[in-house]
Amino acid sequence: MSDAPTFERDLADVPTSAFGSRSLTWWGVIAFMAIEATGFALAIGAYFFLMAHEHSWPPEPWLPPDLLAGTLFTTLIVLSEVPNTLAKHAAEKHDLPAVRRLLIVMAVIGAVLLVLRGFEFNSLNVRWTDNAYGSVIWLLLFLHTTHIATDWADTLVLAALMHTREGEEARRFTDTSENSLYWRFVWLTWLPIYLLLYWLPRWAP
Repeated sequence: MSDAPTFERDLADVPTSAFGSRSLTWWGVIAFMAIEATGFALAIGAYFFLMAHEHSWPPEPWLPPDLLAGTLFTTLIVLSEVPNTLAKHAAEKHDLPAVRRLLIVMAVIGAVLLVLRGFEFNSLNVRWTDNAYGSVIWLLLFLHTTHIATDWADTLVLAALMHTREGEEARRFTDTSENSLYWRFVWLTWLPIYLLLYWLPRWAP
């Protein structure tokens, strides 16, 4: 028998989670955002396609959407990046008490945003069945609402897990960090939609 060398290594200290591009979760979130960004781009493209094929845009008679609910929503979702960034940094430092507090803050913000979104639908002053303009702006608003709702549900689950023994596991901090990354995608994609819904029709000749 040959005395072949054997190589052994203790893997007990090898980390089981990571942040950023070293994490499979990060790559999954990036891929998901790329897919969803394509969906938003197609919906916005449909808006401009319909706009180019109408004699007037929006079609007459047209009552501009009320600005109050949409502007309040936009202000809050942009300001939400402050606690969102704090939650991401806390997760990457494994600061469990801070993560617990900030996830609750983000969950409350998500709930308020969904309530405001309900008022937004009511303030469009057009139904989705009225014309092509109504259909496409309802589509854009509904598409974005699904992302708000799914991220809010994910935040609620993470907030609950962080208050259990699972919250001490390293992978939950990675989940929290990548959830914060996705929230940036959610509010950034809203900004061009806000301009399309509330301001472009007002500026159009």
